[in-house]
Amino acid sequence: MKTETKRNEVQQAAGQRQSTSYAKKELMTGSRIIIESLIREGVDTIFGYPGGAVLNIYDELLNYKDKIRHILVRHEQGAAHAADGYSRASGKIGVALVTSGPGATNTITGIATAFMDSIPMVILTGQVPTNLIGNDAFQEADTVGITRPCTKHNYLVKDIKDLAKTIKEAFYIASTGRPGPVLIDIPKDITSSVTEFEYPADVELKGYNPTYFGHHVQISRMVNEILKAQRPLFYIGGGVILSNAGTELKEVAELLDIPVTSTLMGLGGFPSEHPLFFGMLGMHGTYPANMAISNADFIIAVGARFDDRVTGKVEEFGRDARFAHIDIDPSSIGKNVKIDIPVVGDVKSVLNSMLEMLNGKNKEIESGRYERLKWLEEINAWKYEHPLSYKMTDVIKPQFVIEKIYELTGGDAIICTEVGQSQMWTAQFYKFKNPRTLLTSGGLGTMGYGFPAAIGAQVARPDKTVFDIAGDGSIQMNIQELGTAVQFNLPVKIAIINNNFLGMIRQWQELFYDKRYSFSEMNVNPDFVKLAEAYGAVGLRATKPEEVEGVIKKALSVKKPVIMDFVVAREESVYPMVAPGAPITGMLLV
Repeated sequence: MKTETKRNEVQQAAGQRQSTSYAKKELMTGSRIIIESLIREGVDTIFGYPGGAVLNIYDELLNYKDKIRHILVRHEQGAAHAADGYSRASGKIGVALVTSGPGATNTITGIATAFMDSIPMVILTGQVPTNLIGNDAFQEADTVGITRPCTKHNYLVKDIKDLAKTIKEAFYIASTGRPGPVLIDIPKDITSSVTEFEYPADVELKGYNPTYFGHHVQISRMVNEILKAQRPLFYIGGGVILSNAGTELKEVAELLDIPVTSTLMGLGGFPSEHPLFFGMLGMHGTYPANMAISNADFIIAVGARFDDRVTGKVEEFGRDARFAHIDIDPSSIGKNVKIDIPVVGDVKSVLNSMLEMLNGKNKEIESGRYERLKWLEEINAWKYEHPLSYKMTDVIKPQFVIEKIYELTGGDAIICTEVGQSQMWTAQFYKFKNPRTLLTSGGLGTMGYGFPAAIGAQVARPDKTVFDIAGDGSIQMNIQELGTAVQFNLPVKIAIINNNFLGMIRQWQELFYDKRYSFSEMNVNPDFVKLAEAYGAVGLRATKPEEVEGVIKKALSVKKPVIMDFVVAREESVYPMVAPGAPITGMLLV
């Protein structure tokens, strides 16, 4: 009964509405069925790019301009990333619409990015008419086959009578259990065919029944283990944010004085300036976070997946600790690290159950508090001894730019990143106060993600200041989306950390390849200020530390897209750093 109740709650939260039966069912084209179905799912925005196979859908969209906003991107990869950013910033399901063949294949990187980070999206792709499938028709591709490894589920609609039901299922699958992208491939003749329209009220999928409520015995074991532990530690991931469980996590941590560390994807799930928070752990994690997880005696992983960038040498990760793991995806538990207490369930639900069990255990809580406070003192000593730092010179340091963005936004902006050094400096030096304020490609590490994701975030949250913090290499992968930002008056701020290098590649070549900088130098970059102006955006540049604040303030005062070109120290590196395959205690600190 609880599971059924939760399923209904999830459907409603995703904007799914139960439809009433029509006394007389209306005849509709497939294109109209698609739009009507999206409206019933609460969709108000589509990111897309038209093409021959989806022209019927685009023609129908003109009749719904007052209900659904279409954002015309400049590349289909931009549509997928923008839908992803929209989803992460809003908590809703992002929707992308592209044509067949190259239109569909151009979305693959964006779909794989969302799949790795468990982001709910629905991607609608056009397909050649059903009678031409398999004939190597113009702009035909096996979209279902190509996307099978990087979608939670996908469909090829072969009968118009299945269209509404398929859309209903797609939104349900994308948003329930461990979220993820779902693709619907729609042949052109399906969009022009006609049938009676009735939107399903419910979804029943045999064999698909996500577990939302953790097993009482397992949660009780975990609570008892925490109360016995002298050096417990929360290790949180993106599941805390996807489950909207930040409040519950904070309650448990504060009740028991348990320190918290986070993956890149979990940043914002716990306030970064809270005294119990010790930063990101892993390859570029903070010294106290890496030392804490290496010396804890009981580690509670919450919505995290023990990926290699976090664990380092996995045999040494939390070597002396017992592990509990809370995750809605049972296949994630025990995949990389042996788990002593597995808890399958929704993070928010499990944390609420923990709070209920801890109620009335004041004596047990107090009896272990002295040891836990000693543990906190030890971690704070590591934090004091080895804080995140950098040396100011007469050349702009990237870390200084990030700190200034934090200072001048009051930590209240949505921050998107590209991938590499700019991403890691952002994770280290911007203090994330709230969930859904860091949008970054964690699992796939996608260069070119940040700017279109920022466009999606700005559409979802027009009340927020949205930044893309980018490298000069990453930004050029989807720089064409400046046209989208300008056309739709989306005042995204792009801060380019410009070192004329593929920065993280250069850093690895410095450390592990004897400074043999093989094809990592960006010898020719555009004039980013002139490029911004060419698109009708605003371009600004800082070449000295004293110019940084003024440039950011100017950008914040302009209600237009802005590129800020920060010319930074060319060979600045990200530290701490753990060499690949090394234990995370083996940090390079200089």
